[in-house]
Amino acid sequence: MDTPKGITNLATLIRRMEPVLNEGEYIFATVADLAPIPRGITICEIKEKEGTTVVLPKEEAIRLGIPFDFVAAWITLNVHSALEAVGLTAAFATALGDAGISCNVIAGYYHDHIFVDHHSAAKAMDVLWKMTEDI
Repeated sequence: MDTPKGITNLATLIRRMEPVLNEGEYIFATVADLAPIPRGITICEIKEKEGTTVVLPKEEAIRLGIPFDFVAAWITLNVHSALEAVGLTAAFATALGDAGISCNVIAGYYHDHIFVDHHSAAKAMDVLWKMTEDI
């Protein structure tokens, strides 16, 4: 399969990042065993030595009895950023940090995904869209 190449130029990435706020609320949790979690409901799974971190919809975590303490909004940057691109994460993390917004970032093959406190979602979207205009 011939996969299209992502963008590496930082100015182009910022100008074209097109942040989209995904519907719903999401949580981060750690589990010792993935077996009780039905396949397909997690957004992401990251294996760490202490356990496996899962990101999943809040309602699924509640239904499964998975404890959590952070509820996030999920923002996708709809620009195809190359995995070897330099500076995009630093640029939006700095802009969000300057606005007092913490972010947790997961890079997919095609897009970057930003998780912010769900109460900060609208403000985060404003910050990200402003970045696209200021470049």
